[in-house]
Amino acid sequence: MIVSHEREVLGTRLQSTDTKDVLKKVLVSPNEGWEGYVMRSFELGEDGCTPQHTHAWPHINYITHGKGILHLDGTDYEVEAGSFAYVPGGKIHQFRNVGTEPFSFICIVPEEGDK
Repeated sequence: MIVSHEREVLGTRLQSTDTKDVLKKVLVSPNEGWEGYVMRSFELGEDGCTPQHTHAWPHINYITHGKGILHLDGTDYEVEAGSFAYVPGGKIHQFRNVGTEPFSFICIVPEEGDK
């Protein structure tokens, strides 16, 4: 069980050649009793992006702040605070910040998606 605030969670800066200015925070996981799933938050700085990638598991995303693009299976979708998306497993996807303020979203995946 957990009751907390995102500002209380230490984040990890994701680093790779195709990732730019991404902060990841694990908010709820099996460590807090949610067996099988993990809820994370991501914040992308100005011009930040996640890598364009694919994997076997699906995930659910809810945009909490800013404006961005979700590239999903060959199509770019404009998203903003309040937008949500289901990304099926096996589909190429990427998030990009296209605004001047941070772009943040919640991402829920099966436990194997956060290894």
